[in-house]
Amino acid sequence: MRIIAGKLKGRKLVSFSASHIRPTTDRVKESIFNKLQTDIQEARVLDLFAGTGNLTIESYSRGAQYVEAVESHIKSLKIIKDNLAHLQVSENIKVIKQDVLKYLQKYAGPAFDIILIDPPFTKALSHSVLEIIGSSQVLQSGSIVVIESAKAERVDENYNGLKFLEQKSFGDKKVTFFKGEN
Repeated sequence: MRIIAGKLKGRKLVSFSASHIRPTTDRVKESIFNKLQTDIQEARVLDLFAGTGNLTIESYSRGAQYVEAVESHIKSLKIIKDNLAHLQVSENIKVIKQDVLKYLQKYAGPAFDIILIDPPFTKALSHSVLEIIGSSQVLQSGSIVVIESAKAERVDENYNGLKFLEQKSFGDKKVTFFKGEN
């Protein structure tokens, strides 16, 4: 796993193998960030189910102003912090240990420009998370929401507060893009 572009381009990230961890592949990550390239500069980014911090650090590397990573798994949090320390990155990145659904329901801060979501495929959380995001304070009009999910998992085109943009398939997974309409 490595950073694809930006100020940390080519730097390697630490990972570990566990059934709940499935880091976003370079191919999928490149596709996501190619779509976001004009929006990422100076953006406030929220990375839900942050895992190893792969998307968090890629966002920072590509010029995001601020990135908030939310993860509840202890081993994953340690990997995120190890990656940030290894890359000597701590400015403008906040790591939060909390269940994502609870975080979304309680969030009361400023909205985010980009929301990246990569829930565990085994838990089929995509539909639930998207339903909550549509009415959450994390979303504003114009926010870009990107969710990675299993190809077979249900991800509708219509959610309150979200406008479907496009969906791309990559083997056994898909990436779906929405835009906030709040």
